Amino acid sequence: MFFKIAVRNIFAYAKRSIITVLLLACTTALLVFASAYMDGSHARLIQSSVEIYPGYIQITHHGFRDNPSLENLIFAADEVSGRLRDFPGLAVLAARFESFVLFSSADKAVGAMFTAIEPEKERQISRLAASLKEGSYLTSDDDALVYLGSELARRLKVGVGDQLAFVGTAADYSFAADNLTVKGIFQTGLFEFDSRASFVAKPYFDRMMAAENYATHFIAQPERPAEAAALAAAIGARLGPEFDAASWQQTMAGLVQAMRVDSIFGYITLAIIFIVIFFVVMIYTLLVVYARVREIGILRAVGTGPGQIFAMLLLESVLLGLVSVLLGGLIGGALAWYFHLHPIVFTGMEEQFKQYGLALTDMPTAFAPLVILRDMAVMFVLSVAATLYPICKVNAFKPIEAIHHV
Repeated sequence: MFFKIAVRNIFAYAKRSIITVLLLACTTALLVFASAYMDGSHARLIQSSVEIYPGYIQITHHGFRDNPSLENLIFAADEVSGRLRDFPGLAVLAARFESFVLFSSADKAVGAMFTAIEPEKERQISRLAASLKEGSYLTSDDDALVYLGSELARRLKVGVGDQLAFVGTAADYSFAADNLTVKGIFQTGLFEFDSRASFVAKPYFDRMMAAENYATHFIAQPERPAEAAALAAAIGARLGPEFDAASWQQTMAGLVQAMRVDSIFGYITLAIIFIVIFFVVMIYTLLVVYARVREIGILRAVGTGPGQIFAMLLLESVLLGLVSVLLGGLIGGALAWYFHLHPIVFTGMEEQFKQYGLALTDMPTAFAPLVILRDMAVMFVLSVAATLYPICKVNAFKPIEAIHHV
């Protein structure tokens, strides 16, 4: 009976019901989309920062992260590769050797990072190949060919096909030097990285730098990047205490902390907005219910109890809340799905994005049905809670007072 009466009252006050539904639906859509955008932007930040070069999992000799010296190298790279061959959840394992050298061109000398990579594997674990700007990417057979960052090439005043020399310290502390030809120039969009990074094929590096079967670290690419932390722990258990396997959450702790702070401020902002909306809904509901005081007084006068009045008005609120959050969830979810497939592109903001370590200016939203349902549930509870005070306030009127209320 109460359900029929509640439905009848909703249609009887159609204009007020429509306004309530629109207000709550727009608010729900805003919450769903805001959460999807915040989660999506964080995922893009991770992807941009991690996949450009650092990798999801780094494997080093124990102590190398605290003291990255030649004494803490991985001295048996093939053994590590063998122990992790066909490891469950591991898609690619690639060795690197990072060093620093002094480059010299005809016009200038610049110090820079000089890194040995396995080009074919590196293509699968980083964006170095995809960031090619001029020339071509490396292959394992390349001898005395270098792949330079665009800003480093500009500082050295060299282009594709030009020659430059390098001098540095080999893995056995001997003197290493050679002439290189620029094979390709890459541009990730990250100024600091592009201004100091250079890469050569590992077979050439091993020969020139006395680093045969050595590596400063391995990069492990998970089959499912979201499970990087669990995979890093499993790899660490397999390799034992001699090695450290750290996920990007550990190697890029600053990024993790920045995302947490951003999430906190994002949710604080949303909380302030929804506190305001809560009181707007409550005040609007109070006005709507006060307009029905005489109706409630008559119902009380013919024998309807306060509990029945409360149940009727609360059921109306629940029905309107359900319709509102379903409509708002569909709208917000549709927007989240659309911008998940077609990311929002911030044209002309490349420089601003670089300051935050982002090489990509397109921001997709995250489409997560469980998160959408969570936001809809929050809005439903919020909408019903906002009507409790007005219902209790009006229900406190005595029948005679309610009938004569103007």
